Amino acid sequence: MSSNEKVIAEKLLQVGAVKLSPSAPFTWASGWKSPIYCDNRKVLSFPFIRDFVKSEMCNVIFEQFPDAEVLAGVATAGIPWGAMAADQLKLPYVYVRPKPKEHGLGNQIEGSFEPGKKILVIEDLISTGKSSLQVVDVLRAAGAEVQGMVSIFNYGFDVAVNNFENAGVQFKSLTNYGALIELALEKGIVKPEEEAILLEWRKDPSVWGK
Repeated sequence: MSSNEKVIAEKLLQVGAVKLSPSAPFTWASGWKSPIYCDNRKVLSFPFIRDFVKSEMCNVIFEQFPDAEVLAGVATAGIPWGAMAADQLKLPYVYVRPKPKEHGLGNQIEGSFEPGKKILVIEDLISTGKSSLQVVDVLRAAGAEVQGMVSIFNYGFDVAVNNFENAGVQFKSLTNYGALIELALEKGIVKPEEEAILLEWRKDPSVWGK
């Protein structure tokens, strides 16, 4: 686990983008019970932390995906991060809708790129990877050569690792669930006896808490 992963996790906790509550779990839109809730959009309201996260994202892009020619944000939460990173790296930028627009030109990819371009997808959060990889499918169908995906946070689900592997997509997150739990224990945000509950959830989140 890198020190940078812990630093990013600390920033997310600091602004309330991530909340941990093993004793009073949250309910996701999917119906899953979860001891964690992540909303990275909160980071956008804190300029200095926003700038730090953006810079760390750009470092990852520069170091691990140096051949990327275009950045593509995932609507909606990935849009601002992709735009900011593209601006700092001076790369072309597009974003991808969940489904084609129902009026006008009916675009699903907003912006301009040529087929064959090497595109890196920017996401804010990876859970199972299903919705993120749908964007990869859209870009590939349009003729893009998808280099991979960078996100701010991921839960570290085995199903996500398998989904990305099956799709042939490399992904990198600035921080993750493991780094967050380790930091939360160090800071006393969660109690040592709660660690097992938090780690058990990640093994099979669809049935946890039922």
